[in-house]
Amino acid sequence: MTATAVLTARALLLDMDGTLVNSDAVVERCWRRWAERHGLDADEIMKVVHGRQGHASMALLLPDRPMEQNHADNARMLAEETADMDGVVAIPGAAEFLASLRGVPHALVTSADVALSTARMAAAGLELPDVRVTAESVGASKPDPEGFLKGAAELGVAPADCIVFEDSGAGIAAGRAAGMRVVGVGSRADFYGPDVVVRDLTQVRVEAVEDGTVRLYVG
Repeated sequence: MTATAVLTARALLLDMDGTLVNSDAVVERCWRRWAERHGLDADEIMKVVHGRQGHASMALLLPDRPMEQNHADNARMLAEETADMDGVVAIPGAAEFLASLRGVPHALVTSADVALSTARMAAAGLELPDVRVTAESVGASKPDPEGFLKGAAELGVAPADCIVFEDSGAGIAAGRAAGMRVVGVGSRADFYGPDVVVRDLTQVRVEAVEDGTVRLYVG
């Protein structure tokens, strides 16, 4: 972006991986091992897995496999990822961005489970939002809008008054399906048509307004 966009909302819904936390190194390691075990092209797999819960990615990649096997495999994958924090770091500007949201309604909406999201946020040195929607909280993975709609409901804010921060195609689609505006974070987001795109969170400034809204200066 070359110009600053100004967006107004009543709540912000934040993805974790790729948006607040750079966990790409771990994701690559774990999914490339999984691809090798199943004789699949790892480069093609990496085009699918970002933003989704593991079992949802597996269902796309192995469409004939029973879902109970995907869920069992996903549980093993989550444990593997939770034990591996090597290379997990904060997205530039994430700590300052989260600090600027104190007093602003916001929630974490992630495809990770409680254990993985807690471990990754801690590894990146980031404070967990009080309201969190994790894999255990929903019945459907992104790109289904359930997680974002649940986050809005828990904050008591209408979907149209929420802004989503996302990096992945699945996440951006989920935000749009929820009827929300989407700020794309990072180069990956640019391919999926969010409302605006930023390089990282250093390009976002938050201003609380007296009427209870929040103004975002993006770009």
